[in-house]
Amino acid sequence: MNALDRKILAALELDGRLSLTDLAAQVGLSLSSCHRRVRTLEEAGAIRGYRADLAPAALGLEFAAIVFVTLNSSKVVRDFEKAVAELDNVIQAQRLFGDPDYLLQIVVKDLPAFQKLYDEKLTALPGMQRMTSTLVMKDVVFNRPLTSALG
Repeated sequence: MNALDRKILAALELDGRLSLTDLAAQVGLSLSSCHRRVRTLEEAGAIRGYRADLAPAALGLEFAAIVFVTLNSSKVVRDFEKAVAELDNVIQAQRLFGDPDYLLQIVVKDLPAFQKLYDEKLTALPGMQRMTSTLVMKDVVFNRPLTSALG
């Protein structure tokens, strides 16, 4: 990946609806060259897809929590991950090194909805040993473009 590819990625990351014509003009390429590069970046997996960035509060999802999970055995990892993937309110799940084993980011309507999810679904996940949750007060940095980390 070269500097031109990073420019393409940065432009698309800021505006995924950018037309190929506008993208080509922005990065200084012909339309056909730009199209080829975008297709190559898609095929290589650098571009995973295109989607709208939705505001949780506008959708009635005004309550966010981070849940740390420690499993009681490494034998349940596959079952735990499968079960977490089926929970719609878990918008991100990451396996961690060390303790705890997982970090789950959760959005729900309100505190009673979180309590219900916690009591009925999260505590029933396979291999659950310990769960610690904390409530999100506000987003300070959210969805920062990955290309900003490339320097």
